[in-house]
Amino acid sequence: MSRLLFDPTSSDSLRLMGDTAADQLEGARRSVCDRVDELADVLIQTSRAIHANPELAFQEHAAHDLLTDVLAGQGIDVVRSAYGLETAFEGSAGTAGPVVAVLCEYDALPGIGHACGHNIIATAGLGAGLAAAVVAEELGGRIRILGTPAEEGGGGKVFMLERGAFDGVDAALMVHPADADLENITSLAIQQAVVSYTGRAAHAAAAPEKGLNALDAAVLGYVNVAALRQHIAPDERIHGIFTDSGEKANIVPVRAGANWYARSPSRSGLEDLKLRLAACLRAGAEAAGCGIQIEWIEPSYAEVLDNRALLDRYTANAALLGRTVLPAVEHQVVASTDMGNVSYAVPSIHPMIKSAPAGTAIHTEAFAGFAASAEADMAVLDGAKAMAMTVVDCWTEGSLLHTAREQFEHTLGVRAVPT
Repeated sequence: MSRLLFDPTSSDSLRLMGDTAADQLEGARRSVCDRVDELADVLIQTSRAIHANPELAFQEHAAHDLLTDVLAGQGIDVVRSAYGLETAFEGSAGTAGPVVAVLCEYDALPGIGHACGHNIIATAGLGAGLAAAVVAEELGGRIRILGTPAEEGGGGKVFMLERGAFDGVDAALMVHPADADLENITSLAIQQAVVSYTGRAAHAAAAPEKGLNALDAAVLGYVNVAALRQHIAPDERIHGIFTDSGEKANIVPVRAGANWYARSPSRSGLEDLKLRLAACLRAGAEAAGCGIQIEWIEPSYAEVLDNRALLDRYTANAALLGRTVLPAVEHQVVASTDMGNVSYAVPSIHPMIKSAPAGTAIHTEAFAGFAASAEADMAVLDGAKAMAMTVVDCWTEGSLLHTAREQFEHTLGVRAVPT
């Protein structure tokens, strides 16, 4: 039986409960933790298998098949290739009551594999969903296990959101690996721009004056952005790369290309930053006498609106497992995620769970290595347990989802006020 570090019925939210309700809650929490322990070998083997076979956005066929096979093998109703996406899936259990979604991510990064640890996200979500399914009927709740592809730039959750995956969902939960246990990611809204430049070719030695250098246009735009970076907010980001710089050194480049990311702490701030970035790029093209086309790639990602009520329950449950979850102000992991879009539609949390030594940044080869370590395996199990216990709280604490909804609506109202 799973050992919890202190009495799970000692929280303030349970003081008004009768003995029967408190006993039911304690029993349910222990049941879901025991279920994760029973599944430990399967969860860890699945995590390691996904890690060993990294697949890029919307190409996660092996991970999709592996995860859905596990769900089906455990008696979960599964829809494969759900919501019009080949590598998305949905598992479900329970017939009535509040709906809580747990999310799985499983795409990798080009060149460095699972350097964001999505194998951990996938299997922690898998374990949480399977554990919660054991008590769903008893507690009068429904669990929805969502396989969400292409977080690394493809926006799988956004497409699933638009197609109804989160309809009727009362709360959405996921965990993300990091080098510390944190309440949340320091998230930024983000959108990508694909930029193409058109010049005029000429011989670079015989008649350079007859050419219009598209690479010059791109470089001038880059320099303009470098100057702009001195005058944006400290928590905003602009970064880019060149994707095309011409064909041969003795030909004035007729084409050039670049990819840019703009990030800001809010969707409204992102729109302002996009205008400033585009102005810099267009000025470079104008100075070089070249044409420019800026394509803003959809979907954009919103910042994550962390739900305080749900996060407090997750944090308390993680403490039962011996994890001290720190406020993000004490240690920041800055990034962007399509979970932000979900959090604008459903009360959501995106806490970070320690899976690597302190100081190991995500999106590095070092982090990829630690994503298949003993510490990562423990993050899978503890993440599954903490989320499963939070699902139990959602189903048994009558005021929790009500409070979460009130906070969600208040936050949306505040965000809607122009700044």
